[in-house]
Amino acid sequence: MSAERPTWMIYGAYGFTGQHIAREAVKRGHRPLLAGRSAKKLRALAAELGLNYRAFSLDDPAALAGALRDVDLVLHCAGPFAETAAPMRLACLESHTNYLDITGELPVFAGTFDLDAEARRHSLLLMSGVGFDVVPSDCLARYVSRHVRSADHLEIAVTTNTSPTGGTARSALGMLPGVGLVRRDHALTRVNPREAVREIPLPSGAVRAIPAPLPDLVSAYHSTYIPNITTYLVYSFRRGAPPPGVLLALVEVLAISPVRWLAQKLAGLLARGPSPEGMQRGRSLVWAKVSREDGACFEAWLETPEPYRLTAVAAVRAVERVLAERPIGALTPSQAFGEDFVLEVDGTRRYDEMP
Repeated sequence: MSAERPTWMIYGAYGFTGQHIAREAVKRGHRPLLAGRSAKKLRALAAELGLNYRAFSLDDPAALAGALRDVDLVLHCAGPFAETAAPMRLACLESHTNYLDITGELPVFAGTFDLDAEARRHSLLLMSGVGFDVVPSDCLARYVSRHVRSADHLEIAVTTNTSPTGGTARSALGMLPGVGLVRRDHALTRVNPREAVREIPLPSGAVRAIPAPLPDLVSAYHSTYIPNITTYLVYSFRRGAPPPGVLLALVEVLAISPVRWLAQKLAGLLARGPSPEGMQRGRSLVWAKVSREDGACFEAWLETPEPYRLTAVAAVRAVERVLAERPIGALTPSQAFGEDFVLEVDGTRRYDEMP
């Protein structure tokens, strides 16, 4: 370890996404400090990339804050974020360190925004979701919201053809009890998901989507303050997907705690994430629509690279922007960097009319 002062740290650097972020950072000329629980895993990655590393766990608050004492910013990549985000956020406040993470877990976003006053008191930034969740959807929501003044409804749908990692699959399964969660009159509430299935217009044709508890129920609300928000995951009848009743029945079974626990264990063992070829070829599509009671509406689409690839690029770009611009508070990506931030990722395209 050298005596040079590290500017920023990647915690969870040897995970699937953390490694891709570390390599993207080096490609862009950065020398982040690699960190995580396992010194052995860190040593191998640090040797490959020519970087320094620091091994520590999140279990000891005093030791954790000490490990961050000379770091300007932490990019937190170690899930499950429902367990790891809170100690890392609090340690960052204690050590006066800016905090970013790549979570897509809705409760984590709520916890981050709850610390807005503390972040401002310490002149720090706290930001969740600097990857595929939620950079594309957050930027698109902010973009469409300014096209209809005083819009009172926002809908967001996401579809992707990537293969999830075990961590992503476990997080997705953990969301299942929240299927049917929406925002109505500013408050989070539930609707019957069987009555809320919707057709979403995509370039390939209309597809079915089910209401899902995506983090935009919190993040897009903070970005737009639109009182009614519904978020969807897309599936299609055309590729042999089951009809809504069958799919939602499966969701209900998987939402049962013991069944979900077993499914999460299996996902952790079997899901390996996309191949290098899949990361290059994979694409995602985000749709957002705002409307007003008088019928005024506006919709737009955002086509992006494969989610893990986008996360690596967007996360490093976010670090660069934070270190250069020093935004303060608990913010979403679009609040801090603007609605065009996602367009800085090569291969991203936004359009108002379907091609």
